[in-house]
Amino acid sequence: MGLLEKIGLRKKEKVDKGTEKSRTGLLEKLGRAIAGKDTVDAAVLDELEEVLITSDVGVNTTVQIIDRIEARVARDKYTGSGELQRILREEIIALLREQSTDMPAAFDADFPSTPHVIMVVGVNGVGKTTTIGKLAHLYSAAGKKVMLGAADTFRAAAVDQLRIWSERAGVPLIEQGQNADPAAVAYDSVAAARSREADVAIVDTAGRLHNKKSLMDELAKIKRVMGKVVEGAPHEVLLVLDASTGQNAMQQARAFTDFVDITGLVLTKLDGTAKGGIVIGVSNELEVPVKYIGVGEQLEDLQIFDRELFVNSLFGEHEPG
Repeated sequence: MGLLEKIGLRKKEKVDKGTEKSRTGLLEKLGRAIAGKDTVDAAVLDELEEVLITSDVGVNTTVQIIDRIEARVARDKYTGSGELQRILREEIIALLREQSTDMPAAFDADFPSTPHVIMVVGVNGVGKTTTIGKLAHLYSAAGKKVMLGAADTFRAAAVDQLRIWSERAGVPLIEQGQNADPAAVAYDSVAAARSREADVAIVDTAGRLHNKKSLMDELAKIKRVMGKVVEGAPHEVLLVLDASTGQNAMQQARAFTDFVDITGLVLTKLDGTAKGGIVIGVSNELEVPVKYIGVGEQLEDLQIFDRELFVNSLFGEHEPG
């Protein structure tokens, strides 16, 4: 049995485990909000609004969800609180479906063109380099020819860390050491991927402080030079966010979208937080799809984001298989 098949078989188990803390907090709040209520009235909706906001779903997204539920209740003549969780799940899944990616998430999927260049951005400490290592491993396990680019030349040990991941994944790494010009490294990485006929090139970048304009401008430059080597590159820009930082992750995401066109989100460290609601809010408010979630330390704990599975896990509910 191959690695990807194993991942697929364990997906529900992994996501359930990874959302355990968030699920516990959310269900406790929901239980208190609707306990003893036999109708969904304004008071219940107010309680529900508070539950969602305190679960890091975000104010704007919470308002949208409440509006959807109000409309559902009016349309379906729904009166019982027993169905509230089901309707809530359905409306959140519908909201997440509005943000879809045109790029394949499956590691064995074909790319529209090769080398498919993925630029990975995010602030320090969110698990960016680790995510790149896991992506490289999973793409390689799926039979893709992978190349990594170490354009995080600012952080001490960043190149070394990525080298370890490249060796673990068995994929080549383009590097010029610490303090090298990150745009030059990115350029060389994409050029090497093209000349060596790689299927996918994944380029690391330095962890930007999202409130430092000069650093963010440099990120935009790195993105531009890659496009000079391969038309349309980078084909994806993945923003890695630490889910445990809640609404701070939302602020980081907004800052990054001002400088680069983010095409997908990676939410890491979900297993260590009760703030899993951020997955719903950040995707909806930025209109950027979540592509992967990190639910643990193991290689297979980087999961392709499945909207229905995630929401059902968050609410402790699954449709009969």
